[in-house]
Amino acid sequence: MAEYPQDVVQRFHGTPEQVDAGLVGDPPRTWGSVVIEEYDRAWARRFTAVRSSLTEALGALIIAVEHVGSTAVPGLAAKPVIDIDLVIEDTAEESGYLPALERLGYRLVLREPWWHGHRMLLSAAEDVNLHVWPQGAPEPVRHRLFRDWLRSHPQDRELYAATKRRLARDTAHRPRDYSLAKNDVIDEIYARIFAA
Repeated sequence: MAEYPQDVVQRFHGTPEQVDAGLVGDPPRTWGSVVIEEYDRAWARRFTAVRSSLTEALGALIIAVEHVGSTAVPGLAAKPVIDIDLVIEDTAEESGYLPALERLGYRLVLREPWWHGHRMLLSAAEDVNLHVWPQGAPEPVRHRLFRDWLRSHPQDRELYAATKRRLARDTAHRPRDYSLAKNDVIDEIYARIFAA
């Protein structure tokens, strides 16, 4: 059994109030509804193009860029929004990276210093959620573990897909509840990951 640091094993469950407190400007229009689509190979190509533009814009500031979330798992149904973890040294130093990202068309949507310094930016087309984390944050580690597990465990991939479809229907009248509603199944899958 692999040993993981406690801050990786202990998952943070945010609240709607915390999200609202971290909101910068208007919420993305993609938060207004949840649409789950069948896996699309174009998602991997979109990530590759975004990674290239990030590397060009930020260069040596980048510690890591990873395609995470459901669009990073072949065969998994997902919202057609690419989640990317960008790790840099310090997210609090926004003047060092925000202007370059804004020139690429991203806008800052969330500033959450209480959640390991997380910042989230959204692409102009609203098809990329760019999550910026400081070096050493546990969340990108968790994201990679979850992605890799779903890639190699088809039963959990199917469980997660079925849960997402059901919750998209169940939260249709309150779409902002969708992400929090997934916590139970996500925690169940993490329990298997950390026990393996």
